[in-house]
Amino acid sequence: MISFEEFIMQDGSPIYQQILLFIKRGIIAGIIKDGEELPSRRVLSALLGVNPNTVQKAYRLLEEEKLIQSLQGSRSTMVLTEEKVRSIREELLEEDARSAVQKLKQMGISREEAVELIERYWDKESNL
Repeated sequence: MISFEEFIMQDGSPIYQQILLFIKRGIIAGIIKDGEELPSRRVLSALLGVNPNTVQKAYRLLEEEKLIQSLQGSRSTMVLTEEKVRSIREELLEEDARSAVQKLKQMGISREEAVELIERYWDKESNL
């Protein structure tokens, strides 16, 4: 069963999108695997303290992306292939990279300074 203990709601984006992103990040981190079950919509909405329709929307989007399979009267399970995982990884990396570049440019950081910053923090994060 996929755990949502680490899920932290953020201001600024719809909760259904945050649920979607949480699951996608779990997939590329290897925490969420093929065949794992998601909590029922009712259980997850109670756990997160959100409207069941919010969870329903997140699950519907996961179904549309063919990341979960939901059978009537049954729990929803992850349906992951190497290709889907690779695609999600590329999608999230591109979004994060674009966002980081945009913020650095807004602060007037040059390309050289940005590369230096990344290298410095890359090494610091490796020691954690």
